Amino acid sequence: MATDEATLNPARTVAELKELRALTGDADGAQRVAWTDTWAKARAWVRAKLDELPVEVETDEAGNVWATLRGESERELLIGGHIDSVPNGGWLDGCLNVLAGLEVLRRIAAGGTPPVTVRLVDWADEEGARFGRSLVGSSAASGTMDPEDLMELRDRDGVLLPDALAAHGVDLRTAKLANRQFANAAAYLELHIEQGPVLESMGLPLGVVLGTFGVERHKITWRGQAAHSGSTPMDKRKDALAGAAKLALYIRDIAREVGDGAVCTSGGVVCRPGIVTSVVETAEQLLDQRHLDGEKLARMLAMAKDASARFAEEENITVAWEPLWRIDPIPFHPDLIALADAAIMETCGASHKLPSGPLHDAAEVARAGVPTIMLFVQSLRGISHNKIEDTLEEHIQLSVQALDRLADKAMAWVLAQA
Repeated sequence: MATDEATLNPARTVAELKELRALTGDADGAQRVAWTDTWAKARAWVRAKLDELPVEVETDEAGNVWATLRGESERELLIGGHIDSVPNGGWLDGCLNVLAGLEVLRRIAAGGTPPVTVRLVDWADEEGARFGRSLVGSSAASGTMDPEDLMELRDRDGVLLPDALAAHGVDLRTAKLANRQFANAAAYLELHIEQGPVLESMGLPLGVVLGTFGVERHKITWRGQAAHSGSTPMDKRKDALAGAAKLALYIRDIAREVGDGAVCTSGGVVCRPGIVTSVVETAEQLLDQRHLDGEKLARMLAMAKDASARFAEEENITVAWEPLWRIDPIPFHPDLIALADAAIMETCGASHKLPSGPLHDAAEVARAGVPTIMLFVQSLRGISHNKIEDTLEEHIQLSVQALDRLADKAMAWVLAQA
């Protein structure tokens, strides 16, 4: 099925992004936080546009909205994104996925009955901005979410997550029934702004995402001895902060040595007693390590633990590790990576393959066993989750064109797999 450029209107996507910004944003940025009235207003706005197309629209048990264009085959090509934002967010994060997918859906529908069924999905609460739990709708559909883990989550006003969901017609206890939506899913496509500086630094508008990083997240507790900062000689101190400081710097060496996109972050250190007149007795340090290769991620963790033991001995203190959260790397489908690379090359003549540090709904779809791929479009200054988030309008239009080309290639691929 060849792409009909005459019926694809990428400029309309840019205009609709601006329309949505005006409808649901303010001087501080986007305000489409999930499970709020502003989010519901954005969804109603999207629904009105879907009503113009020959699609069936439904909201599943987890609050995900699906628009289905029936095809000659029941096998389904999914195109997804999320309309929700962080507070004071940017004008592109999430909603570009949905509105670019909407434009592709329009083009396919204008061509008559597609060879496979095409579905656009707006995942519920990708950001987790209100309750701290990201990927709510997609993890319910993938089956990785345990509703019991979310029952006691509250927002800053004390509202329980189950109550907030119920106000929008979602029963948390039955949310995992949304898994039925994957019954005929054969491929999943997602477009997203990069949210990082790589493509801009290379002068490239678009890139292919190889997969999402695996993550190892730990709390490290260093214990020394509180002592008077004026009367304790430097060589007699048991300074817990010294161990944390050494590790915070050493993880840079770990990332450089392991390479291939490795990142390590010491995201915070809390010191006790936390007064200027005392040597630090306890330092609680947060460490986040990410890599696309599971073996290399394990090596990074081992290197950090070995280094912490060495630094503890050097400083005459102790160190203990507590796991906080982990997820394995999630590679995307090699066939779809190749198709996405070809679609980008045909669109703008150059492509680049890169991993995703942030998690996305695409990761949950891949975990459900659905062949998955993502496209990235360049982010100016590499900044996201901020009102200054931006992408050149010409690059936005190129991203819509690339997604459209990829959709055609993916439909042919789905048929070939049958």
